[in-house]
Amino acid sequence: MATPARASTHTSRRKFLQAAAATGAGIWVACSGARSQTTSPNEKLNVAVVGVAGRGGGNFAEVARENIVALCDVNDNHLAGAAKRFPKAKTYSDWRKMFDQKDIDAVVCSTTEHTHALVSAAALRRGKHVYCEKPIAVTVEEARVLQDLYKKGKMATQQGTQIHASDNFRRVVELVQSGAIGPIKEAHGWCDRVPLGPRERPKDVHPVPPHLHWDLWLGPAPERPYHPTYFTGGCLWWDKWWDFGNGTLGGMAVHILDQVHWALDLQHPTTIEADSNPKGGYPEVYPEWLTVRWEYPAHGKFPPVTVCWHDGGKKPDSPPGVDLKTWGIGVLFVGEKGYIAADYGRRMLLPADKFKDYTPPKQWIPASIGHHQEWLLACKTGSPTLCNFDYGGKLVENLLLGMVACRAQKKLEWDPVNLKAANCPEADKFIRKQYRKGWEL
Repeated sequence: MATPARASTHTSRRKFLQAAAATGAGIWVACSGARSQTTSPNEKLNVAVVGVAGRGGGNFAEVARENIVALCDVNDNHLAGAAKRFPKAKTYSDWRKMFDQKDIDAVVCSTTEHTHALVSAAALRRGKHVYCEKPIAVTVEEARVLQDLYKKGKMATQQGTQIHASDNFRRVVELVQSGAIGPIKEAHGWCDRVPLGPRERPKDVHPVPPHLHWDLWLGPAPERPYHPTYFTGGCLWWDKWWDFGNGTLGGMAVHILDQVHWALDLQHPTTIEADSNPKGGYPEVYPEWLTVRWEYPAHGKFPPVTVCWHDGGKKPDSPPGVDLKTWGIGVLFVGEKGYIAADYGRRMLLPADKFKDYTPPKQWIPASIGHHQEWLLACKTGSPTLCNFDYGGKLVENLLLGMVACRAQKKLEWDPVNLKAANCPEADKFIRKQYRKGWEL
């Protein structure tokens, strides 16, 4: 992407936050970069929900006060349960057919990860607002496509990184950007999660449950027999398979490193390298543990920075005053003057004795009205969203480059303009993917 576009996006986010802070913490206003106004905030949207259980149930609850006009799920039992609650909504097993319904204003997508980008792209191309559960894509190319579709259109979008709306995230961003620990040299994120279940594709045959549309669940993924192992333990099992997700990197780093990307206004890395057990991961599933290292160049007021991801029990070294081995998830900013350690609900400046008299900066990022409510208001008034598909797409694109480096087993020299690893043409098959006929992006 060209530098001017990046600068414009950052300026829009900054102006939005400044304007919101000036008008009051609970008021969100339109500003540069906002979508054009469409209707009154009190008017209800016609919402279609794709994926109505699991994470879909949580997202569903947040939009249930709107007009629910369409329900879609590949599980007939889940669909029947949702239909009882909204009997006037039309029901579908295939989201592609759902888009023939003309009265849909907005779509909430909470399907499995490998269909997120397809549902979202189809909605945007038809002029529908989109809320999509994280990550919005499973390949680097998909993430870029969604960024481009968002920029071309007039639709409100939001990636489901709900913790972005938390007060703690905002305070950490303010600490970093106010220079509390000086220029940031390194930033780390980690999660203890270890992929569960078998490492090889099961060979025994099981009948497809009568309530499940297996072919529709597979969607763009390669054809394979049904097996219950894909559904054991929730997303901890199906999302470790490369055909369906990107394991802990896709499922958790998108939450945890969101804080780092926001605080440091990260753009495109120059190099990416990964280490894992086993090297390159298993042929079909996520490795037992993964570490990734991204190098970012200086831009604006931000110096060059190294960002690292650790999972499966791997963690950065603990700074003075805290034992990170006891933290299941977290981020660590390493600055010239000290450290900031944080997770979803806590933050600390370290060493503690050095910062005991520190006065935090005046809060300038306003409280969120709610992650879903921010999107609903944007759909109705054109106000901006903080996790739109430009910001969220870039976050996912960068994270998934870690997956590419892992699977290619090579340090990548990244060319963001051409979407290629300049030194590693064999990585292209991991940057993009082949889709089953009828399920193309």
